[in-house]
Amino acid sequence: MSAAQDPVADDAVPRHGWRYVLANLRQRKVLAMLLLGFSSGIPIYLVGNTLGFWMRENDIELSTIGFLSWVGLAYSLKFLWAPLVDKVDAPVLGRWLGRRRGWMLLSQAVVAAALLGMALVEPREDLVSVGGIALDRLLVFGGLALVVAFASATQDIVIDAWRIESASNDEQQGLLTSTATLGYRGALLVTDSLILIAAAYIGWAVSYGWMAVLMGVGMVAVAMAREPAASLAAAQQQTGLWTARGLYDAVLGPFVRFFQSHGRFALVMLLAISLYRLPDFLLGPMANPFYADLGIDKETVGAVRGSIGLVATILGIAAAGISAVRFGFMPTLLAGAVLGPGSNLAFAYLALHGSDTGVFSAAMVIDNFCSGYAGVALIGYMSSLTSAGYTATQYALLSSFYALAGKVLKGFSGVWVEQLALGRTLLEGYALFFTATALVGIPAVLLCIWLWRRAPVPRKITPAGPAPG
Repeated sequence: MSAAQDPVADDAVPRHGWRYVLANLRQRKVLAMLLLGFSSGIPIYLVGNTLGFWMRENDIELSTIGFLSWVGLAYSLKFLWAPLVDKVDAPVLGRWLGRRRGWMLLSQAVVAAALLGMALVEPREDLVSVGGIALDRLLVFGGLALVVAFASATQDIVIDAWRIESASNDEQQGLLTSTATLGYRGALLVTDSLILIAAAYIGWAVSYGWMAVLMGVGMVAVAMAREPAASLAAAQQQTGLWTARGLYDAVLGPFVRFFQSHGRFALVMLLAISLYRLPDFLLGPMANPFYADLGIDKETVGAVRGSIGLVATILGIAAAGISAVRFGFMPTLLAGAVLGPGSNLAFAYLALHGSDTGVFSAAMVIDNFCSGYAGVALIGYMSSLTSAGYTATQYALLSSFYALAGKVLKGFSGVWVEQLALGRTLLEGYALFFTATALVGIPAVLLCIWLWRRAPVPRKITPAGPAPG
């Protein structure tokens, strides 16, 4: 294909943004990447914040909702089984479709089946019959949510590998990354806002059933996609994961290189990364139950999120990108460390003010802008810390590590709200909880200041891609 025929080589098309993506959708791999990005984004909120709304409407206790959020740990621990997915074919499907496409289809099928199971079981506090055996319904429901999270994390691993191996050059890698981001964000719009509007009319169970059907988008992408040449070559070579050298490179090598590169600052960097979004993680499981307890209906939440909330997120992402280019990573990182937890105070004000659509909309705008800004700031900083030769693995480890502490502690969020509400109204308990989550962000601010003043300045690169799950 000549330069005149190749959309990637067309100088009239900007090298970034959604217009660039749309101009290249006639390429088979680009369209497949858009659909795979959508498939990747579908499950994450369905076992996270959106699920909390459904459970609270069914009168499930806040403590139980908080504990069930632990299924999201699968996304932070995916690096543990990533080497297996990277080196071993999927059962049966691997021989038929190849290593990457085989794992994609298997993980998508498992996600769809488990989502359908969640729709059939529903979160209620009674018994359900499974194979003639009476089991606690919430236990079965939680088990299905865990299966969704595990299979979804596996899908993310293999989609990232397919994206990297399918790109023929850096230009195409940037295109595929932008395309994946567009698809991913589209899926989040469906599962974070549109599903709330749908649930108000057709119910939660039917809405989750339709989400299972939407996983078919990813299956269509698998049929369209071609197995990367690098994956085919690796499968033929059958390099030894279980050799001493293979295990070292997969597990210890990235850590060793990270500490060699950053020396005495490495531990402080890791600590700052792990605390940076902690306030958001702690608040996350309680956001939708809070709206339900406040008396704001699902369709209002969905409409605000899908309109001015979405615009605020885009503005926050753009502001962080401009700041990173204009001022550098460390000032941007510090600003995000202040804005991220500071926005939690808007929820505290909303809890004390009471149900008011105007105040709720303002709180959502503040939170979405600040979260979008802080997310991009952290992505850019983590990307700047990776070492040549270990870029993909180290970034996967950092993106898993940054969420680990938050995803462990957020399981107790419901218990904390219930305890803070003792002797007070429930909304006063929420207000104290949201204020406390904002104060949790202070250590990250202090660490960012320390790193800015003492640590070497990271190289300048353009932050891109969706925030890690």
